[in-house]
Amino acid sequence: MKKQFTVAACQLFDVQDDLERSLEEIIDQATHAAEQGAALVCFSECYLQGYVVDERQARRRAIDLASVQFSEILEKLKPIHPTLVIGMIEKVEESLYITAVVVKRGILLGHYRKNQLAAGERLFAAGTETPVFEVNGLRFGINICFDLQFSERAAAVANQGAALVVCPCYNMLHPENAETWKEKHNAIRAERARETGLWLLSSDVTGERDGQISYGPTAVIDPGGEVVAQVPLMEEGLLVHEISV
Repeated sequence: MKKQFTVAACQLFDVQDDLERSLEEIIDQATHAAEQGAALVCFSECYLQGYVVDERQARRRAIDLASVQFSEILEKLKPIHPTLVIGMIEKVEESLYITAVVVKRGILLGHYRKNQLAAGERLFAAGTETPVFEVNGLRFGINICFDLQFSERAAAVANQGAALVVCPCYNMLHPENAETWKEKHNAIRAERARETGLWLLSSDVTGERDGQISYGPTAVIDPGGEVVAQVPLMEEGLLVHEISV
């Protein structure tokens, strides 16, 4: 007999280098999601500090998961009931990673480091592991944005008995590229869902910044590759949807 789980994802404007504002938004959105019964809430790639590929800025923003600074962040997240998947820039000694942390009531359950780096992300180190997590009986793994271009990344989640792949993304692009890719993002994500039989939950940014634009999309895709719920393109919003696994 299948079980029902309520999951959520946020499509928000790209906050840059404003940790206090990012945390306020995370707490606010997660609280709203909890009111609608969500057990899991996803935020976009590097949402905590803002996605950046300038090495000087990335190093200044990066946070060590073992640091006092990150412990203080966890403390602020203690009142939040849903499990959170939050994109961030992580530092480990001299290495930088594009990471998604999994947090439950202020406790760090684990993290996933982006395995497949896009051409402009070479200042980051690539992750090598694909951990899976569980919330209320729902087993899930993580792919981050460009990971979704590679079948083996979603397969690594499915092969560990997960039912859901959670996908923090960042698609702030030059307008011509954004227009070209506007409908392709969900098509690629749907292909991963069909290949693996996984549900897919994505969180992307939206809006315009510094001559670039992101339409989204933030969506839930079923194991057959159908988009069953989506935040409208170019609109901020919280997507809450029930999945059956």
